[in-house]
Amino acid sequence: MSTQTPRFPFAGRTFEVDYGDLVATNAYAADENSLTYEITGGSLKGATATVAYEWKELDGGNFLISWQEADGSTVVHVDNFEKGFSLSFFTTPEIGSLPAFRDVARIRRPKVNARSSFH
Repeated sequence: MSTQTPRFPFAGRTFEVDYGDLVATNAYAADENSLTYEITGGSLKGATATVAYEWKELDGGNFLISWQEADGSTVVHVDNFEKGFSLSFFTTPEIGSLPAFRDVARIRRPKVNARSSFH
């Protein structure tokens, strides 16, 4: 009996998350192995990286998505792409292991990834 791993339904799409004090573009690669984020607004504007991510579908159209950044920071989102909201928790080497919470963000509707998404 073989079990097939489900496909991340938003692979190959790009989203903008707007937390007010931080705006980022998250582009989920079609291969489902990585995402590229670019901070487009706020004090970290210009930061960008491609990272491996993990995901799990929750009830109600919610997705738990997590990754670790090169500096050891960790990011965990609870995203609902259809309803357009994101909850974000993160740790950084500076704040230690107690996660910080960022307010609910708006998520713009998905679009197909394109090179022109990152200018």
